[in-house]
Amino acid sequence: MRRLLRRRQEPRLAGEVAAAAAVSMPVAEPDPTAAAFFDVDNTMMRGASIYHFARGLAGRGLFTTKDLLRFAVGQAIFRVRGNENADHITEAKETALAFVAGLKVDDVVQLGEEIYDEVMADRIWAGTRALAQSHLDAGQRVWLVTATPVELASVIAQRLGLTGALGTVAETENGAYTGRLVGDLLHGPAKAEAVRALARKEGLDLTRCSAYSDSANDLPLLSLVGNASAVNPDGELREHARHHGWTIHDYRTGRKATMIGLPIAAAAGALAGGVAAAIALRRHYRS
Repeated sequence: MRRLLRRRQEPRLAGEVAAAAAVSMPVAEPDPTAAAFFDVDNTMMRGASIYHFARGLAGRGLFTTKDLLRFAVGQAIFRVRGNENADHITEAKETALAFVAGLKVDDVVQLGEEIYDEVMADRIWAGTRALAQSHLDAGQRVWLVTATPVELASVIAQRLGLTGALGTVAETENGAYTGRLVGDLLHGPAKAEAVRALARKEGLDLTRCSAYSDSANDLPLLSLVGNASAVNPDGELREHARHHGWTIHDYRTGRKATMIGLPIAAAAGALAGGVAAAIALRRHYRS
């Protein structure tokens, strides 16, 4: 019973932590009670942001192509299984946190900015970017909501000119990572809790807000707002969207509709890529 209660409390804690850590950029706000929330992986960007980050590190010679392939295969396996085994997620999380301990936050942010410009910018879906811009043009704030570490999510939001980002928060002391999370992964129900907390903080009316995602894992978030849309949806989300009359946007064509550059099951894949990135960074800063 105690373990069940803890599991129920974890999404709310992760959500509140993410909302507290969010920093928004000043924008004109003629419509201050409405906002839009976008998932990142396969919604705003083709493939997994953390995997592209790891690719950028590999391009700098910080770890081998074999390392990258191993983590990419791990992501693909999670996707094929169609679910996210809690034991696998926990194991990946613990491994990633062990490797990231001691790394400087500023170093990670700087590399994130460089790698976004080199690797990620060309992978942004033009259609999804246009959707985000339409909300900005209407005077609404636009937030990314993702299991990706908040530092990388914030880089993506800044490069796209968005309001800010909600992401997984890692604990830091004296500018370095401790190897622990604050709360838990921002995934599934935790995303909805983060948006609820942000809405209280920012004075948002969720019935006037919009949300966009590719995955049925984000149904708690999509069901929270007044206007939900599926973007490049998986089969379960497409069926749910059709049943509830939600708008469906699919920017994939042909082969890209089934093979989007190593897609992932959000939390598990992000953590697998995160382990690769952490190993590379640790090797770099030890050398």
